Amino acid sequence: MAEGKKTVVVGMSGGVDSSVAAYLLKEQGYQVVGVTMQIWQDESREVQEEEGGCCGLSAVEDARRVAARLEIPYYVMNFKDVFRRQVMDYFAAEYLAGRTPNPCIACNRYVKWESLLTKSLGLGADYIATGHYARVEQLENGRYAIRRSVTARKDQTYALYNLTQEQLARTLMPVGDYEKEEIRRIAETIGLNVASKPDSQEICFILDHDYASFIEQYTGKKDCPGNFVDLQGNVLGRHRGITHYTVGQRKGLNLSMGHPVFVVAIRPETNEVVIGENEDVFTNTVRCSKLNWMAIDGLHGEEMRLTAKIRYSHKEEPCIIRQIGEDMVECEFDRPVRAATPGQALVFYQGDYVAGGGTIL
Repeated sequence: MAEGKKTVVVGMSGGVDSSVAAYLLKEQGYQVVGVTMQIWQDESREVQEEEGGCCGLSAVEDARRVAARLEIPYYVMNFKDVFRRQVMDYFAAEYLAGRTPNPCIACNRYVKWESLLTKSLGLGADYIATGHYARVEQLENGRYAIRRSVTARKDQTYALYNLTQEQLARTLMPVGDYEKEEIRRIAETIGLNVASKPDSQEICFILDHDYASFIEQYTGKKDCPGNFVDLQGNVLGRHRGITHYTVGQRKGLNLSMGHPVFVVAIRPETNEVVIGENEDVFTNTVRCSKLNWMAIDGLHGEEMRLTAKIRYSHKEEPCIIRQIGEDMVECEFDRPVRAATPGQALVFYQGDYVAGGGTIL
């Protein structure tokens, strides 16, 4: 049971995970308040029903029904301004700078946590909670850290590496103790209408997955064609604009080279996309900045042996990390990793716990 009936605000997306999170916390004795964050929803009814995304207007209807079924208070809060500033503006700017951003990480840090937590604490809540497949624990060193969920297949710790100590101290993640199938069974058992609802799509504000068109419409900046070049600077052909490409990409290049080739780098200053062979997208050394430490409070001039992953779907690899600047870490992997992409996150693990991470340079 929770001490003194503490209050927790649950971010309810209208999906099964956050819905069951609210139920589990109520069962544990918390005073639960459901909140759906309006962040970009202006889509039509047809798009809502077709996409069913985590942040669409249809999510409000599903979350409201779940809250009524659980008999908990429910509110809709408007976070459109902060979402546009911290997520959509960032997403477009990064692509225009030749990098590949991760909007979910930015949304977690600045919207789902920073903004929701501040507003929730201001209303007298003690905690916020989400339906992420991860766990929050306080370690022996006193620091709070994200721990892997019990199900590796759904583990979402990578996208949460950027949360602060203050945010973690006020965060509950009850779903991390369960397998996805168990969560759906719980939802079905207690009669939630979202028990079999599909998981939401990756980027909620780009419904057709056409990033380049979104950026052009959002910023008003037309993507300019330029040259494909090889590593020696020889022109190989013309590309459609740098926002169409990411490091490691093979499909959609439309280059007749007689064998598969890959994007090795993007040079916004010259509007060039660099093309190379498969081996050219592998490296042992990856650098990152904009660091956030979690299980540890930094390297303090020492090297550490950890594991790390360079993207959400990457199975982490053993590595040694060392500080090479005030806000820069070099990660040396035991084995080469493929397509370490500027703008994505490099996340370090100490056993089951997130040690920290940063943005790949």
